[in-house]
Amino acid sequence: MNMHMHRFRARVFLRSISLCKSKLHEHHGAQIHFSQNRTSTGPGFVEFETEPSMQMQVLKALCSGERKKASDLLLDFGSRTHSLTADDFLHIFKYCARSPDPLFVMEIRRFMESKGVSMNNQCSSLMIEALCKGGYLEEAFDVIDFLGGSQCLYPVLPLYNRLLGSCTKMQSLIQANKCVDIMEKIVGKSEVTYTELLKLAVFLKNLPAAHLLWQEYVKNYSMSIIPLRKFIWSFTRLRDLESAHKTLQQMVSLVGRGNFSIGKTVYGKLYSTRMDIPVPSNKGLGLTLSDLKELKKLDSCTSAELYALNGEEHSLLVKVLRWSFNDIIHGCANQKNYILAKKLMLQMENLGLQPSCHTYNGIIKAAVSHGNVGDAIGVLKKMQQKNLKPNDSTLATLSITCSKALQLDLAEAFLNQISECLYPHPYNALLASCDELNQPERAVQVFAKMKQKKVLPNIRTCELLFSLFGVVNAPYEDSDILSQVDAAKRIKAIEKYMATNGIKHSHLSIKNVLKALGEEGMIRALIQYLHLAENLFIYQNPSLGTHMYNTVLHYLVEAKESDMAIAVFKKMKLCGCNPDSETYNIMIDCCTIIQSYRSACLLISMMIRKGFCPVICTYTAIIKILLEDDNFYEALNLLKQVKLDGIQPDVLLFNTVLKQACYKERVDVIEFIVELMHREKVPPDPRTCGYVFSAYVNSGFHSTAIEALQVLSLRMISEDGNILGEEKKFVNEFILSEDLSAESQILKLFEDSEDELAVGLLNLRWCAIAGFPICESADQSLWARRLEGKRF
Repeated sequence: MNMHMHRFRARVFLRSISLCKSKLHEHHGAQIHFSQNRTSTGPGFVEFETEPSMQMQVLKALCSGERKKASDLLLDFGSRTHSLTADDFLHIFKYCARSPDPLFVMEIRRFMESKGVSMNNQCSSLMIEALCKGGYLEEAFDVIDFLGGSQCLYPVLPLYNRLLGSCTKMQSLIQANKCVDIMEKIVGKSEVTYTELLKLAVFLKNLPAAHLLWQEYVKNYSMSIIPLRKFIWSFTRLRDLESAHKTLQQMVSLVGRGNFSIGKTVYGKLYSTRMDIPVPSNKGLGLTLSDLKELKKLDSCTSAELYALNGEEHSLLVKVLRWSFNDIIHGCANQKNYILAKKLMLQMENLGLQPSCHTYNGIIKAAVSHGNVGDAIGVLKKMQQKNLKPNDSTLATLSITCSKALQLDLAEAFLNQISECLYPHPYNALLASCDELNQPERAVQVFAKMKQKKVLPNIRTCELLFSLFGVVNAPYEDSDILSQVDAAKRIKAIEKYMATNGIKHSHLSIKNVLKALGEEGMIRALIQYLHLAENLFIYQNPSLGTHMYNTVLHYLVEAKESDMAIAVFKKMKLCGCNPDSETYNIMIDCCTIIQSYRSACLLISMMIRKGFCPVICTYTAIIKILLEDDNFYEALNLLKQVKLDGIQPDVLLFNTVLKQACYKERVDVIEFIVELMHREKVPPDPRTCGYVFSAYVNSGFHSTAIEALQVLSLRMISEDGNILGEEKKFVNEFILSEDLSAESQILKLFEDSEDELAVGLLNLRWCAIAGFPICESADQSLWARRLEGKRF
């Protein structure tokens, strides 16, 4: 019997709220007019006959925004009227619930209490609705407590569901727990309760709670389409695709058995048409006869809200099924599970469910998340065939993915299709790719489009702008006064743009400015921005300073500002910034400027004590210092130590020795290094060729110089020094060609490849023009054989 009363109360309450909403159509800007004509049926207007009552005068003042006048009229209402009932305030309660206006509804409540006017169920529910919508949860609980202690009124289950929904919406866990505790003791739970609790579990990211709700739900209720959809949505949001997929299959099975009940309210909201029988509480309701009579008065309120399906049952069912499939497909995109997404898409086709635009968007994102850009474009073509347009977020995802893959044309094409871009992320991704590929001209066009479409930038945008446009000449040309002036103007323009959009410098934006100033050799400005970085970041968080100091130190050493570098290094340690391996190697390189072998050794000792092992650049710097003192013996011994320490030498290390040996005309050292490079399988570069060739020429060995140049060029072109296969055609086509444009053809053909191949071919062509025969393999060279058989 108690369960029937619960059900009756829930149904009556919903009908009462429906009637309240249908009687007064109120929205923002709507007004209520009063005249002597009959009541108008137009939307948003309520007109009354003859002179308006005091209640209507208060209502008119509220609708006009005259709150003080409404309060004054309310007080005058009480002084002029001796006998008041709750019905005298009903329309005001409706307005406050619709607006919502929780403050005035509390004012009405205080006024009614002062006048001894008793509440009825309809006014109480409207009051709770106004308080809940307005976020006044404590006050709503007070009303609930008051109703619970009343002899003639009693809070029904839908009121608690509304209160619980407000707790969930406001993300108030304490209040929600309090509401659930009261419900379990007094009124029990319904399917709506489970829906609200699921929302709370999703907000708390509590997957175990969602599973407990599922277990309790299936224990108390049989399967139903609408609740199943809620659980699918929850499991998907909580990243449990397996449970969501399993629940979806139960929904499909339920539909296959024809077991579904779906309806739609006049407001377009779907609901289950089966009886929502509450789960009984631990306490009886204790309804009185007067309670039942009051509820019966409200029983007719829901008839205006609901209407028969009239053959729409199939279309509603399809809509719910498609929603659930879409939920999981979009979840697959978030979790990079393209396999499940394709499986669901196939199942939709088998069921006869036509994919919606939202479905295709989810499939595209799932494909992109898995790296299948080709599949995503294929789905996009299907959409175009069906005259469906992907939404902006999907186009943005495609553009970002193509930008990361450095497919700039495709990325820009997708970006141009976006009708409204609320976030700068796709533009940032394309700017980042332009930065990576060193295409500032293209970045200018992208940034211009961003400003044209009035897309607000973020700090990442500005970080990229500094990286793209802060440097003018480098790395192609050395900086000069004009480029430095231009760089300063660009940096100031970007900072002005930041100030206009309320963006402050970040750790990375300052670092990019420091890098730009260093590349342009603007040492004074570099130090000024270092001071700015110290004040903004480093003093508050010294751990952020290490990379910034390293950037400054690198460019100071590159500019040979050794004294300034040493001062910055000392300040770095005083600020609490811990030097890392890069810091020590930069300062060891600084020792090459001041020619202090002792200082370099001290730094290496500090470096090892801090737990950093010497790396190849450490040895390169030490060898450079030794060579400046013509100490080739110690330099070559240290070169051997590199191999003993298990460090793979690189071409820069060998070139450091070759450069000094060339300058000192030490042909013996030159030949030792060339053979060591060959044995260590370190290919030469154009600098290697230049040092070796010059060393022989300076010593008067011209034929040997040409032969060595050929061998080194062949080793640049091919790892084993042989011109075979595809490379062999270069001999006749470029090297031995009599066409005067052969050099330009070589440069044009290999402009996108590494310089070594083009330089090697040009060297060999020059040797041929000089009249020396071209050998197809370095092993054919007598010079190479002599070095190979020589003991060093």
